[in-house]
Amino acid sequence: MNIPVGAGSRAAASNATGLTFASVSRTHVGRVRSINEDRILDRPDRGLWAIADGMGGHRGGDLAAELAINALRSVADAPEAISSAAILNALAQANEKTLRLGETVGAIIGSTIVVLHIHENRADLLWAGDSRAYLAGDSQLRQLTRDHSLVQELVDAGALDQNLAARHPQANVITRALGVDAKIQIETASLPIDPGNVVLLCSDGLNCAVDNPEAVMLASDVSATADRLMAEALCLDGSDNISLILVKIV
Repeated sequence: MNIPVGAGSRAAASNATGLTFASVSRTHVGRVRSINEDRILDRPDRGLWAIADGMGGHRGGDLAAELAINALRSVADAPEAISSAAILNALAQANEKTLRLGETVGAIIGSTIVVLHIHENRADLLWAGDSRAYLAGDSQLRQLTRDHSLVQELVDAGALDQNLAARHPQANVITRALGVDAKIQIETASLPIDPGNVVLLCSDGLNCAVDNPEAVMLASDVSATADRLMAEALCLDGSDNISLILVKIV
């Protein structure tokens, strides 16, 4: 079965600091599912990237993810400078629309979200759910986000070993997402960013690849790295949709 991979590659000067970004994106329906519920925002011209992973299958998970990305796209398209407050407001609006959509279809639908905004030599991260952000360097990936999931809560409480988390029967149960509660809880983090840094955003379909040390090949060519990670994820699992964005600060 030949399943197409959605791919993109963009580069643009981002802001007054002189930073330039080379970003690539990939999305794949996987080897089991018939619908790709993942959606991507890849806007290096505005220093803004995001991945939304929809939940709900045929009931509208893809629509929930689309609402989240459309809200963030409106932020990117606006003429004013992007701020964390604007991103949070957009996500709150997407949350409200997703709740209304769920009421219309008579089911709980939703979407995880992870957002990266780079400005003034800093990277701001905003997320809910188990879509992740990593910082790449020295042939390693350092996870920057913490999953909002039942399994992560068990790990944090010392009730489950981290190495067993991926195989836990409730590994797919998340505790935060757009479209689930009237008031969405978005976690945030900020860190300095330097030329040469590479940030990876991904949906949970890629976790099997990034958790496998042999799969992490951080080439200078981010497009080749994206292809390698996608191929490894499909080879190791492929039971879920897979999406990733690699952002290199040039």
